[in-house]
Amino acid sequence: MQLTGFDGKIALVTGAAGGIGAALVRLLRQSGAIVVATDRDAPAIDDVEGIRAHALDVTDANAVDALVARIESGVGPIDLLVNVAGVLSTSAVLDLSADEWRRTFAVNTDGVFHVSQAVARVMTPRRRGAMVTVSSNAAGIPRQNMAAYAASKAATTMFVRCLGLELAPLGIRCNIVAPGSTRTPMQTGMWTDAGGEARTIAGTLETFKSGIPLGKLAEPEDIASAVMFLLSDQAGHIAMSDLYVDGGATLRA
Repeated sequence: MQLTGFDGKIALVTGAAGGIGAALVRLLRQSGAIVVATDRDAPAIDDVEGIRAHALDVTDANAVDALVARIESGVGPIDLLVNVAGVLSTSAVLDLSADEWRRTFAVNTDGVFHVSQAVARVMTPRRRGAMVTVSSNAAGIPRQNMAAYAASKAATTMFVRCLGLELAPLGIRCNIVAPGSTRTPMQTGMWTDAGGEARTIAGTLETFKSGIPLGKLAEPEDIASAVMFLLSDQAGHIAMSDLYVDGGATLRA
């Protein structure tokens, strides 16, 4: 099936500098979209036609509003939004500082709120658009040493579902993709030795973490492809969904 609904559309992507975000930018451009790729530091894109790179700190509501206004006036109406920007926290609760807790929520939850609200305000009068937020399967199952991360993603997931309920009558679809372990710097940065990948796939009883039934990590393109489907015309009757793309790792608990 050929996905449609991208040609000439303007797509805003946060967290586009690497991993899932970078894979998504490539797929959107290949499908004919005009992509505004953002990250805290502007993504390194060497004069690629149809891709505009901008620095954006999603925790800064004023900066978000300014960029959305700039896109609307200088590029055109935003048709598609993907929230990918996120940070990891791997502290045990007893070691978790208030600053780390706030930093994690500032990016993973507040950032999604700022960007989604700003884009919803310009989509609403047009009564069309699609948004996908990349959350995590950690939003649906407890993990040791990931309380701040999991809690921020759970809050974000519920925010997007509530947003979707409000925007659906206006013709704007909001959905969630929840990845599991994916071959990105965020994932590999948690490994302490060459056996990290094998342990992630196998799971660990001592931390009450199940393995991955499919027996492999996701690649960034696996997650990006799921996002592309939810943005496409072929998903035109899908709203408020929470699609787990984790090889069965959470047993959909």
